Formats: sequence, structure tokens, C-alpha cells
Amino acid sequence: MQNSEALTLTAALLAAAGELTQRINEGVEARGFEGRPAYGFAFTRLAPDGATVTDLAVHLGVTKQAASQLVDELARKGYVERRPHPDDARARLVVLTERGWACTRAAEEAAAEAVRAWADLIGEGEVRMLGDRLLRIAPNGPVRPAW
Repeated sequence: MQNSEALTLTAALLAAAGELTQRINEGVEARGFEGRPAYGFAFTRLAPDGATVTDLAVHLGVTKQAASQLVDELARKGYVERRPHPDDARARLVVLTERGWACTRAAEEAAAEAVRAWADLIGEGEVRMLGDRLLRIAPNGPVRPAW
């Protein structure tokens, strides 16, 4: 692959990721949840069993202070709550509330709508193949923003 082809591919992947992030966020807002894309990236780490602020900071690629501020914001909006950590008396576990889980389900619905649009454009088989190939390239994430 030539450098120019690689650059075109990377630009297309980044554009697709950006559009997908925007469409999911817009879909979440259309379903009555307020927020910003960073919420969804945090939710992917908090589901299913919660995480500490430190875990969340590592996942998002931010400082512990920035992660703590995000958790404070999510807690004020009713998406998460802090609980005692079951294995570490000094730590707190941040978990999704029912509202957080409902927002996660709204994001799943919005993501499905976005992918259906891709299937309308290139066909369902091509979308499945794209998904398979991308999972081979990046099987374990993490799913986080490129700040």
C-alpha cells in the first residue's frame, strides 16, 4: 500500500469514527438524555461491573483529576453513583444507575440506526465483513476518544 493510500484509509476511518460518535450522541439526545460523547466512552468502561476513577482515567487516557470531574458531572446528572469497593476499603466503585443503563440502551439503539444507514449504502454483508475485519485489527479496544 502506498503512503497516499494509507493516508486516505486512515482519514476515512477517522471520519467514520467521528461521524459515528456524533450520530450516537445525537441519537442519545433525541431520546431525552443530555450529555456529550465523553459520557459514552466512560460508560463503555463502567459497564457492566463499574470501575474506580483510576480505572476510568486509564481507559479514557486522562488524568485522575479529569476522570474524577467527569464522574462528578455524571453523578450530578444521575447517570452514575459511587459505592464502596468490594475488594478495597480505600477505593470507591463508580457504577451506572438505572438512568445510566437507560442512556446506554439509547446509545445502542442510536448505534444500530447508524450501522443500518451504512448497510443501506454498501449492503449488510459488506457491513458485517467490515465489522469482522475491524475486530481482527482492534479486538480489545479500548473504546476511547482520541483527545
